[in-house]
Amino acid sequence: MGQKRKKVLIITYYWPPSGGAGVQRWLKFVKYLKDFGWEPIVYTPRNNEIPVYDNSLEKDVPKDIRILKRKIWEPYTFYKRFIGASREEKFNIGGFISEKTNYGIKDKISTFIRGNLFIPDARKFWIKPSFRFLKKYIEKNPVDLIVTTGPPHSMHLIGLRLRKKTQIPWLADFRDPWTRIYMYKDLMLTKWADKKHRSLEKKVLETADHVLTVGWTLQKEFEELGAKDTSVIPNGYDEEDFRNIQPISHEGFWIVHTGNISRTKNSLDFWAAISELTKENAKIANDLKIRLAGKLDYTVEENIRKYRLDNYVAKLGYLPHDEVLKEQKSATVLLLMTSESVFSKGFIPGRTFEYLAAKRPIIAIANPQSDMAKVINKTGAGKVIDFGNKEELKQCILNYYQKYKQNNLKINSKETESFSRKNQARELTELFNSIVGT
Repeated sequence: MGQKRKKVLIITYYWPPSGGAGVQRWLKFVKYLKDFGWEPIVYTPRNNEIPVYDNSLEKDVPKDIRILKRKIWEPYTFYKRFIGASREEKFNIGGFISEKTNYGIKDKISTFIRGNLFIPDARKFWIKPSFRFLKKYIEKNPVDLIVTTGPPHSMHLIGLRLRKKTQIPWLADFRDPWTRIYMYKDLMLTKWADKKHRSLEKKVLETADHVLTVGWTLQKEFEELGAKDTSVIPNGYDEEDFRNIQPISHEGFWIVHTGNISRTKNSLDFWAAISELTKENAKIANDLKIRLAGKLDYTVEENIRKYRLDNYVAKLGYLPHDEVLKEQKSATVLLLMTSESVFSKGFIPGRTFEYLAAKRPIIAIANPQSDMAKVINKTGAGKVIDFGNKEELKQCILNYYQKYKQNNLKINSKETESFSRKNQARELTELFNSIVGT
């Protein structure tokens, strides 16, 4: 008989049918954990606010795992009523992407309430009932390890309570920072609220047996804030996702960006560079198509109108994950826009790794010293252009266009296997074993 699998309880707010990048990290880990001797038990809300649905992700949920669901109360019904939105309207609950050209007094009030009353976030009302439910569950169904993944950071506060009461080892996974995230300053926090956020963050980091995160800069920051033992497992790509994906048959030079574009990520240099290239080069103007898959901040629309690029841009909106992969594989060149904020140095968008798997050249507008730049340079997957370097960006696009015309646009990415989801699941279970002492 084979060795009995150890059990890990995974507490996550995001789970299919929820779409977006937040769900995929632990969905993919769960998909492969049993291959390496660990049995996952997933705890997730039953009726949470889902900004986007993606039923294509359901296929990755193993059929033979236990999924625990419990109702959650969230204040979004009141929020929608306050700002005049319909009950059915979906909105971005995690970031700051808006189709509005300006924020009214109600938006400012709701942002203030969000940051100062819902600490650490609007899922705070799920912490106590979840703790009580899981404590009883664990008493009858023992587990070897507890994992929480955030944001939302309320998941970590559930883990914090369970660790103190049960003494079961706890791993806290941070897909994003907490108080050092780029949008933190936009929450309009009072001194009291800021102190509360930082106090909770410190308790989580100091109490967790291990802190896992997605990049090396974040690892260093969490260590500075009090984390004892830390590791990095970046996001990655699942080879199986690409197995049956066929590129869209097309002619022309396609620049494709997948993922949401917020105000801080929207590159003014990119739109100015494209405007100038289409005016200066008739061939590019004839062949170019920019395809944007994801939610767009109103500033993106403004730039497209300002530079009169409507005829060049296809706004695809949110797409199911398999359709996103098709767009990536169909690209001539893949585009990555990142925030110029000092906090973005440690942020590696999840789509970076799918870009690697798509084997199309990447143009990344980013800090050359960032973790994302490290990944792109290490794999030889493309070019990283610093913020404010419009001329270098123009030349980079022109160089790729010339290679495209010469039918010489090849990408030979190397060292990408370490970012495959299955290999990362193996690495994760080795970490699990070290935490529980086996």
